[in-house]
Amino acid sequence: MSNPNSPHANSLLQACADHLAQSAPFDGMSPEHRLWLAERLKLAYYGKGETLLEPANGKVDKLFIVKQGVVTGEQGDANAWLELHEGESFPLGALLSERAAFSHFKAKSDVFTYELDAADFHELLKRSLEFHDFCTRRLASLLEKSQRGVQASYATATSEQQSLRHPLASISQRKLVTCAPDTPLRAALETIRASGVGAIVVVEGEVVEGGVDRPRPVGIFTVRDLIGRVILPGLDLATPMRAVMTPDPMTLPSSAPAFEAALMMARHGFRHVLVVEGDKLDGVLTGVLTGVVSEKDLFSLQRVGVTQLSSAIRGASDQQLLQQAARGIRQLGHNMMAQGVAAEQLTQILSTLNDILTRRVIELECADSGQPGGCARAFCWLSFGSEGRLEQTLSTDQDNGILFTLHVGETADAVRAQLLPLAARINRALDACGFPLCRGETMAMNPNWCLSLEEWQNRFARWIDAGDPESLLNASIFFDFRPQHGQVELADRLRAWLLARAAAAPGFLHRMAANALRNRPPLGLVRDFVVDSEGEHAHTLDLKLNGATPFVDAARLFALASGAGVTGTAARLRAAGPRLNIASAEIEAWISAFFFIQMLRLRDQHEKNQAGVEMDNRIDPDKLNDLDRRILKEAFRQARKVQARLALDYKV
Repeated sequence: MSNPNSPHANSLLQACADHLAQSAPFDGMSPEHRLWLAERLKLAYYGKGETLLEPANGKVDKLFIVKQGVVTGEQGDANAWLELHEGESFPLGALLSERAAFSHFKAKSDVFTYELDAADFHELLKRSLEFHDFCTRRLASLLEKSQRGVQASYATATSEQQSLRHPLASISQRKLVTCAPDTPLRAALETIRASGVGAIVVVEGEVVEGGVDRPRPVGIFTVRDLIGRVILPGLDLATPMRAVMTPDPMTLPSSAPAFEAALMMARHGFRHVLVVEGDKLDGVLTGVLTGVVSEKDLFSLQRVGVTQLSSAIRGASDQQLLQQAARGIRQLGHNMMAQGVAAEQLTQILSTLNDILTRRVIELECADSGQPGGCARAFCWLSFGSEGRLEQTLSTDQDNGILFTLHVGETADAVRAQLLPLAARINRALDACGFPLCRGETMAMNPNWCLSLEEWQNRFARWIDAGDPESLLNASIFFDFRPQHGQVELADRLRAWLLARAAAAPGFLHRMAANALRNRPPLGLVRDFVVDSEGEHAHTLDLKLNGATPFVDAARLFALASGAGVTGTAARLRAAGPRLNIASAEIEAWISAFFFIQMLRLRDQHEKNQAGVEMDNRIDPDKLNDLDRRILKEAFRQARKVQARLALDYKV
């Protein structure tokens, strides 16, 4: 961009800056910084098939911005795994690390690029926070921008919503109401009434004027405890608080996101979480009390009551009440989707509530079985698939089974005959609650999936040894098992056995990797995405099969290879990454991409439900806005990266 002082040059510079402003991250930069950038760019041309950059060039000395045309990226002998279009930049990682590029970049068509010297690139990082944020957190930056767009689109319905991503420190602003363990009950109740709160925290610490110094929570007493612990027993109001409090209350650090408090409330049915600052001692958080977060604090603005819903489920006395609660869970999901709650948080909350509902269904059906004490024998109810991974969306069916042990003199067939009628009742009750029966009959009422511990081990061993397509498909479903109800220790034993057995079968892991690589992300060579060309799904792609599944499959394989016993995709990647020497930045990029795809699934299901259309996992990418199309492309590229890792590790 020579002769910057001439009028003609100035107009060219402004045209260049305006062109850059059409793409991220330049659209978020100040006009001053865009113009500074435009003044230092050089225009270059590359003919079709010509190399722009390759590892042999050594340390990268410039940033490329695609002005026109398409650039492909290749690694080794692999086919092009990356396509870069107008407005996209490369190679950011190499420039930031001051190293050579890992990929071979070629012009797929005639290409014009803007090029910025490395020294100017690093100077721009210092000048522009927006540019620095994008380069260092590329995918996360795009995701945050998309999330702001989602929230803005629902602004009229959900103005000033409290975000469940906020740290508890920003929510627990109320004045602490505390008392000492020896405080008389009467005095504590008077304090509760005068303060207008629903709970008082019992603390220990050095006594100072007006309270205690560095208070450590040792108990909590709520208004809900009053009837059961004081009034009905006729307790003397002089009784010290240590005798009526709930000891050792659960706590969270002030840095924890609000959704962790919501999950804790839902799982345990209480309405207050204590916030502390301190360290963990033997896995227990011990520290100074800094605040209290109530359910009202979390959800008063959102009109979302996770704890009320979980309490209603636990207290449901019949299936009709559970069906109402199930509708409440789905409505809660839609409300939270409208409020812009992130996919990771939303799927965990939905799955947690569905867990509570499933357990209550089992409890009621056992109680109605007519057998003394409910169920005649102990068993463990297992969840598979997305439910086993705590990744349920707004549209999900059943995937479950039963695990039991044999007593002396018993046969598996006899125990199975006893459990199958109960399993059928549970499956039908869940169906009535909105969890459709599995079309593939992966349900506990199917004799194939109501097995003893030894039978499950034999079944798993056969799939591991055979490695045929059906066995690999079964492994991808059933190896994501998670205990839901009953003898959880049986599932723990099965998990430990499976991890040891799979780790000792490298051939099985190789076949799993090869099978996973057959499902490629739908990135096109001519268009941005590969979509179905005809039939009822014409012009759409399957976000579950072609988008989320590559991450799920890779995470499962990494977990089996590294001995990680968790089941969630994000949890598996984070647990396996350090054991397999995968950089944490790479792991987090995969997780961000996975949850963006999950968010698109949830958003599409929400919109279809609102329109009265059957929910599924298919979208028409042409109907996405430009930003979401770009992020989806980036997410699919991350899926290709995780598959490239599989191909490298298992020589597929």
